[in-house]
Amino acid sequence: MRVMVLLKATKNTEDGVMPSEQLLADMTRFNEALVQAGIMLGGDGLKPTSAGKRVRFAGDKRLVIDGPFAETKEVIAGYWIWQVKSMDEAVEWVRRCPHPMPGEDTEIEIRPFFEAEDFGAEFTPELRAKEEELRAQVERQQGSR
Repeated sequence: MRVMVLLKATKNTEDGVMPSEQLLADMTRFNEALVQAGIMLGGDGLKPTSAGKRVRFAGDKRLVIDGPFAETKEVIAGYWIWQVKSMDEAVEWVRRCPHPMPGEDTEIEIRPFFEAEDFGAEFTPELRAKEEELRAQVERQQGSR
């Protein structure tokens, strides 16, 4: 089971407050444990929404909105992608995570990815083959960087 683990933003992350050396060291040790356990597939921190943009879709129109965005509690400050046996295993790993925003309340959300079998008959063998081809192409491109 693949999951995306989403670290919710706080006032400090949106204000661009960088983590302390101690927090960076603690998170590095946590990430090392994830890698050694074969769990971590990827992850990164995200810059504040003031550095971002949103594109709103309304019919045929596309409206570009510059950050910052008002609702901090709805914003993501970072993420991991993990391969776990179950949602319970993901929860246990999150429980081991150092507090990502010392002095502030925050949340970490865990969301499973859709897998091919979730789409049923609509995801035809041809579409599955094309999806596999695209994934292989992405892996080749990442390997050449």
